[in-house]
Amino acid sequence: MPRTVARRQRIEAAALPQWVAPQLTQLVDAAPEGDGWLHEIKFDGYRMHARLDHGAVRLLTRAGLDWTHKYLAIAKGRGGARCAPGLSRWRAMRRRPNGITSFSIVQLASDSGNTGALVFFLFDLLYLDGEDLRQRSLIERKQRLSALLANVAPCLHYSNHVIGQGPAFYEKACAIHVEGIVSKRIDAPYTPGNRGLWRKVKCLNRAEFVVVGWTA
Repeated sequence: MPRTVARRQRIEAAALPQWVAPQLTQLVDAAPEGDGWLHEIKFDGYRMHARLDHGAVRLLTRAGLDWTHKYLAIAKGRGGARCAPGLSRWRAMRRRPNGITSFSIVQLASDSGNTGALVFFLFDLLYLDGEDLRQRSLIERKQRLSALLANVAPCLHYSNHVIGQGPAFYEKACAIHVEGIVSKRIDAPYTPGNRGLWRKVKCLNRAEFVVVGWTA
């Protein structure tokens, strides 16, 4: 019997995927109302996922690129989290002195290898101990993630949320000058590519332009 259990555990661990496509957000004009939605602060930074397989850590971009080498401190230390096989979604970011996150600072730190001051906000858990959590409700996945992050390193943070009160939460978020909020269906499974179960409302409006110079 122990040999059968051990074999089943090895099969389950082998099923851990190399990469999972991201669930996408839909840009909307207003936060949804009702208790069927939870709302999180929208942080400005790189969205990635962490793959932990029996001590081997890989930090992957939303396109599946391996950026482990850019965040060696977190990869080697695993932030104090227990070493169970799993996949989690997170954002790498850097706060300005006023507490607001900045994508440009994160980008500069990542490109230069100076990532020691970055913080990581984890917002979803897809696999744990060989169990595929993607069909579980979002609220259950977040509860499992919150418990997993108890007593971890200071650089790791759980992305907390409120349930309901979307418009009021958005108003408060804009008052403290964050980028915006993300609203998610609490009962929905993880659905890669879907733009509707997760919705974002921005507080800060900006645009990016390509500046091109030319000489004969």
